Amino acid sequence: MDNYLQSARKQFEYYRSVGERAMAQVADEGLFWQYNAESNSIATIVKHLWGNMLSRWTDFLTTDGEKPWREREAEFENDITTRDELLAKWNEGWACLFSALELVNESTIHNHVFIRGEKHTITDAINRQLAHYPYHIGQIVFIAKMIADNNWSSPTIPKGKTGEFNAKKFAEETAKKTT
Repeated sequence: MDNYLQSARKQFEYYRSVGERAMAQVADEGLFWQYNAESNSIATIVKHLWGNMLSRWTDFLTTDGEKPWREREAEFENDITTRDELLAKWNEGWACLFSALELVNESTIHNHVFIRGEKHTITDAINRQLAHYPYHIGQIVFIAKMIADNNWSSPTIPKGKTGEFNAKKFAEETAKKTT
């Protein structure tokens, strides 16, 4: 159980950092850019993630993950106007998630939780969000890459640099084994 929770937390932290590194490469006005009226801006995606995280993770073990106070449709009507406001929502959502994960332990891991009335194991509920959040963070990365254009720096392994990245990683692992 501890290994799973540590792994899940590590994955959430990784994807959070990918999103942050992508957003950091976008000028403030770029956070609100939409390809067309049907597309979401980075700010809108962040607002949706924030709303989802607060709904899913507030009282995670005791209430349905789709809270009556959540206004999902409003999440797609962007009213965020500054980077600071966007980052405040981003950080609030992640803080809620990480606080909820702290409540999962040997005595609660076998409980069930509900999302929109559907029964989930704790593991399934966590996995559901581990699939959902990277999906949207990938959208953030894609939009940021379009906006940054030639100034883009990959928040993961840069294109054409896999061999260099792997050589460095394998060298680090070899060094760990010999110390």
